[in-house]
Amino acid sequence: MNSFGRIFRVHIFGESHGECVGVTIDGCPAGLPLSDGDLLPDLERRKGGIQKGTTPRKEEDVPVFRSGIFNDLTTGAPITILFENTNTRSADYERQRDVPRPGHADFVAHHKFGGFEDYRGSGHFSGRLTVALVAAGAIAKKLLNGPVITSNILEIGGEANTESGLQRAIDAKDSVGGIIECRVRNLPVGFGEPFFDSVESLLAHIVFAVPAVRGIEFGTGFPAARMFGSEHNDAIVDAKGNTSTNHAGGIVGGLTNGNELVFRVAIKPTSSTPKTQQSFNWTSNTVEEFSVKGRHDLCIALRVPVIIEAVTAIVLADLMLLEQKIARVIK
Repeated sequence: MNSFGRIFRVHIFGESHGECVGVTIDGCPAGLPLSDGDLLPDLERRKGGIQKGTTPRKEEDVPVFRSGIFNDLTTGAPITILFENTNTRSADYERQRDVPRPGHADFVAHHKFGGFEDYRGSGHFSGRLTVALVAAGAIAKKLLNGPVITSNILEIGGEANTESGLQRAIDAKDSVGGIIECRVRNLPVGFGEPFFDSVESLLAHIVFAVPAVRGIEFGTGFPAARMFGSEHNDAIVDAKGNTSTNHAGGIVGGLTNGNELVFRVAIKPTSSTPKTQQSFNWTSNTVEEFSVKGRHDLCIALRVPVIIEAVTAIVLADLMLLEQKIARVIK
């Protein structure tokens, strides 16, 4: 339940307020040059406390390699990377333990794990663990060596002017969501498999593993339902498979078609909002008003673009290694 991938396999572990969080990556080929400098730029983009609207909790997020690296080269063995948690304030969660936050995992985790879950900072359900995904994604990007993955914020709180959308939330003393677009250039034709391992299936699977994701659409997305087939079809214009339009978002029949891969992700407002709400108190057995205290993101969407890039790279690196394996068998 904490692993993803077939050849490039990623396993995440840890809790938000535990000693550390981390990732073990199996299947990375030997001989890939790799050091913490390869991870730091993307890790920096994910950090909170840097831009307005993000959590004031600041973690250094210096990657500590525990296995799989020797002389700054991958050895072919599993790569384990740790990130220490040094800036926790667990007392904030002690005070709200009896009142599960609406929209968060507090209530369902309590029932699923019989009250043994680590509730501090949401434990294993926390967005803190996305630091592990970003680390794995940085390695996957380097392994891909060709395809270029970029993500950007299209809107915050329904506004293309992200500053304005964020300010509305600040004025309302509430949280707000957003929409992220991801694009991948220079992909070869043929990544993916029909049906269950289509590129859309795999990307949707891992994207929905990112906390706060509420929707995904590829290419034209939902507006395609209002188009004629002749409008939506992307005319092929040359032997490389380039098309005059890209309504399919670079994927046909579950396979990449050589055009730009394009998809968008909807991010919900952060559940931990300072706005006064009501929830059930399972100690007093009553519904009561409460307000979430502590350090939380006003708009988690601000930190999501690099995470979407990371999970996209993980899927594509896994598909690339699978294609290489198939090619070796055919030969």
